[in-house]
Parts: sequence; C-alpha cells; structure tokens
Amino acid sequence: MKRETRTLVYDETLKIEAYHFEGIVQPFPNHFHEHYVIGFLENGCRHLSCASKEYRIESGNIVLFNPGDSHACIQTGDGALDYSALNISKEVMLDLAQEVSGKRELPRFSQNVIRDEEILCGLRSTHEMVMRKVQAFEKEESLLFLMSSLIRKYSGPFECHVPACRQEIEEVCLFLQRHYAQRIELNQLCAQVGLSKSTLLRSFTKAKGITPYRYLETIRINEAQKRLMKGESVLDAAIKTGFFDQSHFTNYFIRFTGLAPGAYRDMFFEKEKGGK
Repeated sequence: MKRETRTLVYDETLKIEAYHFEGIVQPFPNHFHEHYVIGFLENGCRHLSCASKEYRIESGNIVLFNPGDSHACIQTGDGALDYSALNISKEVMLDLAQEVSGKRELPRFSQNVIRDEEILCGLRSTHEMVMRKVQAFEKEESLLFLMSSLIRKYSGPFECHVPACRQEIEEVCLFLQRHYAQRIELNQLCAQVGLSKSTLLRSFTKAKGITPYRYLETIRINEAQKRLMKGESVLDAAIKTGFFDQSHFTNYFIRFTGLAPGAYRDMFFEKEKGGK
C-alpha cells in the first residue's frame, strides 16, 4: 500500500494555506468550511456529494468549495487519493476579488467540480510555489492570475446566490456560534426558536445542507484550528471548543481536516520559534 503523507504549509505573504495529501484512503464526512477551498486531484477516484449533487471526481478535476458548502467524499476503486488544495479565508478573498475585479465582493463559485486545463495549470503553479515557500513576487502574481480566471469564468457576486433561510434557522446558527464551547442539546435549540425537533431538523438541513449537530461540530473544529494556530496546546484547544477529551477531539479533527491537531499546531509553533 502506498505510504500516506499529509503536508500543510501556511504562506505568511499571501495569508493562505496550501496542503498536499498523498496515499489517502479515509472518507471525509459531511462538513463545511468557513473559508474557500480550491483543490485538484492528482490520483485516485472519489465519490463527492456537494450542494445536493453527486459527482465522480478523478485526476484532473478541480473542486471549488465556497464557504458554507457542505460536502462529503468517499474512495471509489482501488487507487488511493493524491490531492492538493489552497485554503483562502473570506478576508483574503475580499482583497483578491477587489484586486482582480475592482469590486470588494465575495465571489461565489457557480460550479463545485470543473475540468479546465488553463485553471489547472495556474492552480498547480501557485500551489507548488506556496509549498516550496517561494519568496519572489511571482507567487503573488500567479495567485492573482488564478483568481482572475476563476472569478471571471466560474463565479458571480457571493450575495446574489445566498439562499433565503427562515429566521428561526438563522437564530439557531447564531446560538451555535455563540455557545459552541458549551454542552448543547436539541431541546435547547428547539426552545430557542419554538420549533419541534422534527421541524427544526428538516428545515435546518434543507436550508444549510447539513444537520445542526454537524454544523456545531464544524464550528468547533474551525475554532480549534484558530486556537492551535496561536500556539494553544491540543488539550486546551479541545476543552475550550467543547470537546470532552483530547482523544475525542483528535478523532474529529482528523476526520474533518485530514490532519492531526498536534501536527497542525506544530506547523505554526515551529514557524514562530524559527522567527525568534
């Protein structure tokens, strides 16, 4: 079996993450990100579920995940997954969009899976330079060309495509965002908005493409990532984000990100030590 490797690099200049997975066979459960994900498959085949659509993705396919796009994937066939991607925060994307389009608007990619040789070439080049920690401005130039092509060909204004949601669902989301570190039960959520359990679950999942509990898990993992980036211990990050023990946290972190929390933290911690 091919040896499994997982590599993550944070680029201080561009303020983006680049990662590369090789020899991966694990499934990724239904989840979403607060940031944009622009990735490409190098080897392997996967069945991807995203935004109520099903895809078979393989070498040469590009995946485009907007913030909040719920998605899951499992391996198909015998070949393990080799996958590379860029993670771009909404704040950085605003700057990029303004730079390439003159409009300070968050784009929303209209397709989650594409096959485009021009885009793939630019994505590979940008990803490689970030992974190799290239310092020349060629790296930023490559990213801007990439984003210009993506926004021009595959997006519209972010706000124009946000689906209408019931007020009760937005109140539940806000409650989860504010209280993610606490023990939360379904009864609490129903009491907050005056909905029955079945109505809340059906309405929330239809509106968000993800269940309320998976939404909460994702918030907790996203917040834990922020804490680990600041150098908090894995145990502290786990406890402060609502996980009842480190083992539980580690299992969820790997399931959602593909990386162990300690390895994720060490990337930023070693970077800080090296700069002292």
